[in-house]
Amino acid sequence: MPNGLLAEDSLRRHPEGLALSLTLPWYRSLWLSSVGALRLTIDGEDVEESDLAFELGGTRYAIHDLAQQSETLWYLQEHPLLIVRRDRPITLGETHEVAILGEMRLPYMQIAPGRDGGPGLYVPNVVRQTLTLTATDQDAAPPALVSDVTAPPPATEADPFRLGLTLYSASAEFRARWFDFDGLLDRVAQLGIGPGIEIVASQMVPTYPVVSDAFVRSWRAAFDRHGFDASSFGANLDMGRRRDRDMTPDEEFEFSELMLRGAQKLGFPLVRIQSARPELLRRLLPVAERLELKLAYEIHAPMGPNADPILRVRETYAELDSPLLGFVADFSSTMRAMSPTLLRAVRRAGLDDEALERLQAIWATDASMRERQEEFIAYLVSRDFDPGRLGSFAHLAFNMHGHVDPHEWAEIMPQILHVHAKFYDIDEGGQEPAIDYPAHVRVFVEGGYRGYWSSEWEGHAFAELGEVDPLVLVRRQHDLIRSSMRAASPA
Repeated sequence: MPNGLLAEDSLRRHPEGLALSLTLPWYRSLWLSSVGALRLTIDGEDVEESDLAFELGGTRYAIHDLAQQSETLWYLQEHPLLIVRRDRPITLGETHEVAILGEMRLPYMQIAPGRDGGPGLYVPNVVRQTLTLTATDQDAAPPALVSDVTAPPPATEADPFRLGLTLYSASAEFRARWFDFDGLLDRVAQLGIGPGIEIVASQMVPTYPVVSDAFVRSWRAAFDRHGFDASSFGANLDMGRRRDRDMTPDEEFEFSELMLRGAQKLGFPLVRIQSARPELLRRLLPVAERLELKLAYEIHAPMGPNADPILRVRETYAELDSPLLGFVADFSSTMRAMSPTLLRAVRRAGLDDEALERLQAIWATDASMRERQEEFIAYLVSRDFDPGRLGSFAHLAFNMHGHVDPHEWAEIMPQILHVHAKFYDIDEGGQEPAIDYPAHVRVFVEGGYRGYWSSEWEGHAFAELGEVDPLVLVRRQHDLIRSSMRAASPA
């Protein structure tokens, strides 16, 4: 998913001058308060902020007021207008060079909590784009989809794992409105993927954080139509929803409880939780017991099961001693190489062969994520390369790619309640070049795991929209998992 606010069809006519149809530069919905700044240049001339207006759902906002809109959701499929006042309206077919700078922060990715009631530090997302755009009055048409895909072999009782996917795998396509919710589930069924369906609530639910009755009806109708099974409900915790301060403990509990109640309405047995702080878990556990929900904290790159923060979670679990508490194992933690999909993306951003070799060498060291990131950024600066040209990639290259030994999963196998079968690509030989799937399958078969493996294609973080069909890749990954688990299982 390119890190952009603009697409080729963004430039639109408007009676006040022109408008730009904006794309949310992330994989999930965000609060308007996440937008810190928007700056625009057209044909080499800076546009004054007073000549800009942001229009979402029929409501206009001044740019400097966006940071205060912590109750207004920019839903992933919405494309608000950035209206630009000009002396005359543009006409269809006019061409203009448009440069945009957007500064955002991700309210659920906290780097450090706030002090003395102030706001914490959050992962930023800086967007810089320059495009030559032609004025249009319609969205670009989605491409034709592959339909002649061989049906998968049927599951058998002897298969140790059940297979499914998280709809997160089609983030870019869903954001671009190539599918509505029903159409996305129809496509999953057409390719024979399933039966497990996982969602990220902040991505798929238009009324996030509330699960509406209308969404429940659509969900149940699709499940009845296709015979799907709800596997995992992904719940974020937007601690930085407000710009002036972090959530209070009571607000974190209320927000999390709302997520749990939404998951129960949709029939999920498990919620992937973002926070495992002892005080929050103590309050949520009775709620989970009443709703009959399991709570699973995700172990994600760059950490593994024995990272210090995860060891503290394991200590909390031991204290609370509940069968409802466990982990989601995400295979981004246990990669054997950097993804070729990422390497292609940073090459497009300007890195040469030398820089790519240095990036991979730094990644392979045992230094902490931040130390490796800082070393790589210092290297780029020493070569007069602006790290800002990589956008969030300079951070995500290390945050999303861990190299823990996959055998560490065996140490916590009884507590693994769900698996994110993370992958980025499937090569011509049917293998994932950056993640050793046969090795992972052996660890989980020998460890006695019998839950869902939920395919999670995260190549959308680095690939261009339309570069691949992610659901066809999921279908191919399922072939890899099936063949690996049948080879690893006792006859």
